[in-house]
Amino acid sequence: MKDLKRISLTIVVALCSAFIAVWAYSRFFAEPQQVIHVPTSNPVQLTTMPSAPQGLPDLVYAAEKTVHSVVHIKIEADVNARRQGQYSDPWEFFFGNPYGRQQQRQQQQQQPESQRQTIGSGSGVIISSDGYIITNNHVIERADGIKVVLDDNREFEAKVIGTDKTTDIALIKIPAKDLAPLEFGNSDQLKLGEWVLAVGNPFRLGTTVTAGIVSAKSRTIGINQAELSIEAFIQTDAAVNPGNSGGALVNTNGELVGINTAIASETGSYAGYSFAVPSKIAEKVVSDLKEYGKVQRALLGISMRDVTSELAKQESLDKVEGVYINEVVEKSAAESAGLKKGDVILSIDGIKTNSGTVIQEQVGRHRPGDVISIEVKTGKNVRTVKVKLQNLEGKAELVKPDFLNSKFEELSNDDKKIYGVNEGVKIINIGPGKLKDAGLREGHVIIKVNKQPVKSVSDLERLINKEVGGVMLEVVTPDGEHDFKAFGTGK
Repeated sequence: MKDLKRISLTIVVALCSAFIAVWAYSRFFAEPQQVIHVPTSNPVQLTTMPSAPQGLPDLVYAAEKTVHSVVHIKIEADVNARRQGQYSDPWEFFFGNPYGRQQQRQQQQQQPESQRQTIGSGSGVIISSDGYIITNNHVIERADGIKVVLDDNREFEAKVIGTDKTTDIALIKIPAKDLAPLEFGNSDQLKLGEWVLAVGNPFRLGTTVTAGIVSAKSRTIGINQAELSIEAFIQTDAAVNPGNSGGALVNTNGELVGINTAIASETGSYAGYSFAVPSKIAEKVVSDLKEYGKVQRALLGISMRDVTSELAKQESLDKVEGVYINEVVEKSAAESAGLKKGDVILSIDGIKTNSGTVIQEQVGRHRPGDVISIEVKTGKNVRTVKVKLQNLEGKAELVKPDFLNSKFEELSNDDKKIYGVNEGVKIINIGPGKLKDAGLREGHVIIKVNKQPVKSVSDLERLINKEVGGVMLEVVTPDGEHDFKAFGTGK
């Protein structure tokens, strides 16, 4: 027992001695130590992912820069003119009714010559200080008159400079100065997830700003049914509603990166997706309309298919990439450059082409005669070729504008009975130009040019094109009234 007590006491003394020795060393011999706590804003982060920006972007600058450049557009129709050619009796439509026409003339004589009503509206974007405004073609294509209301409530009558159905872009102009234009931005530089603003001036609301992100690029939705149409929309989730068509899509710097054009909806109202024509396409179209009066459309001359897993397997392609050339048009730009069926286009001017829409977009921003660089794959061999683009006529040159800018057809036997004439040419489509400015409309029949009878479309074109100075047209309206319209050829 005594031995146990002796051993315990020895252990306690040893422990105390050790503690005292350590304390004395740290107190008198060791250097002082300080613990520093370093705060970290992101202590845990995946090494393969970039750090995400904190907070939301400031959109105030972009909004304030844009609102004064977006206008409201009112579309007007001549009510009396629209009534012409409307027959309530099918028998009269096919065989004519002189008594009905006489009664109709009497009614029209009691009405004012022109009675315009607002039939629609949209938005537009000022792109120059002297009054040029860009909007959608579908906003103004049926207009007999266009009124533009600025952000400060000033109102102007607008003139159509030119339109392009293939991209749904139109250019109009108002007689105003010192306006606040928007600068074109580069839609190619937009990134998925990037913030954008949709700015419109819808009816009864005034300038309206909504925000969203870029959801997709080079999107095709099948809304443009025009021949050789180009659909390469920027898709966003910024709220866009009817009346915003033709308005601005801008980036956070307040630069114009798109023209708001369409929405995806089953109800006609915003349902989560909106689509804009990229600024790179819109800027080219506007430049053409200002300089040439029409769009200088460039063509590559191929039919194509997106490369999918099924197509790659079917055609023995080693990768799912690019766009497959399904056919090369004879004597086209593609054939001249040596492109062949079965080749795969990987890029155009350095832009990767993983869909036919991207090819349409890249080619569509060029003019006939421009040279583009195409990276093409044949089998496993990749090469770069230079392609000189052509126009619709298969020539590598600019197309001279058609100053009539209209389509005609020769009269059928039924037409001759309806109009009460034996010959003439009917206007079936009329665009901005000499005829529309002179007051002609679709449905008018041209029977004489400077007193010379018109029997065919070729007659009409020959008689007008040979004139220098002024042209006098004798026309017949759908109700049988004879009228005269005059314009200068500018030659």
